[in-house]
Amino acid sequence: MKTLKNKMIWVISGLLVTGLSSCYEKFDPESYAPSVTIGGFTASNEIAAANLVAHFPFDGDYTDAVSKTAGVNTGTAFTNGLKGQAMRGAKSGYVLFDPTPAILGLKSFTMTYWVNSPSTTAAGGIIGLVGLSQKDGFWGNVETFFENGGTGNDGIFKAHIQNDTLDTWVSKEGIVNLYNSWTHLALSYDAASSTFSIYVNGSKTATATVAKFGNLKWKNPGKMVFGTVQFQTTPSLTTSSKGESWASYLTGMLDEVRIYNVALKDSEVDALVKLESRGK
Repeated sequence: MKTLKNKMIWVISGLLVTGLSSCYEKFDPESYAPSVTIGGFTASNEIAAANLVAHFPFDGDYTDAVSKTAGVNTGTAFTNGLKGQAMRGAKSGYVLFDPTPAILGLKSFTMTYWVNSPSTTAAGGIIGLVGLSQKDGFWGNVETFFENGGTGNDGIFKAHIQNDTLDTWVSKEGIVNLYNSWTHLALSYDAASSTFSIYVNGSKTATATVAKFGNLKWKNPGKMVFGTVQFQTTPSLTTSSKGESWASYLTGMLDEVRIYNVALKDSEVDALVKLESRGK
């Protein structure tokens, strides 16, 4: 009888423990961890949210997350990116996108993206990154690329900007460890001061003021292109060139392309880099 009572006590105790434990969720340390706050933001999409006019995360598609419209792919693919997936370029590969009215109406702007690319030496020419084409100009309204003249590790970032009948170049030379690792690049233009800025991994590395450049007005704009410069597509996006032997394609990776209709503050660019690098 005593043995039977002991067994019954153990069974009842076990049921009580099971019942009590089922009343509580499993402890998850991450759910109790404080949110990461950088520059007053907890996620990259919070930064200048009202001014974000295009965002291409390349998470399994070529869609702009703002307008919900898709680009057209030629030869590129998807791979693990810095944040989610990324576009993997290829020789003769690129993506085209019809710019939205918000992009066509930019007066000031900031363009940001992450890139992981082989060197121009390995590619055999300049490496086109992101741009807005100009249908009858040799260079696009916005043309960003890695320029020849660097080394296997260090490189040059260059950008051409067309403003109606005016145009200008901005560049940053001697970017250390630019190739074969993730680098964040940002190009901004403030129309009020006619000033361009280049940021590398969140730090402002170059500025240029162009007298009386003023509000932007694109000249005969065409499609946006990701992964090469405008004259290397098939057919070419411009009547001024059908391709050049010294120009090439991004065979590396491109991720988290964003376009804003303002020149972001230094602190906002810094926060964007730090949050995106944490997957936020």
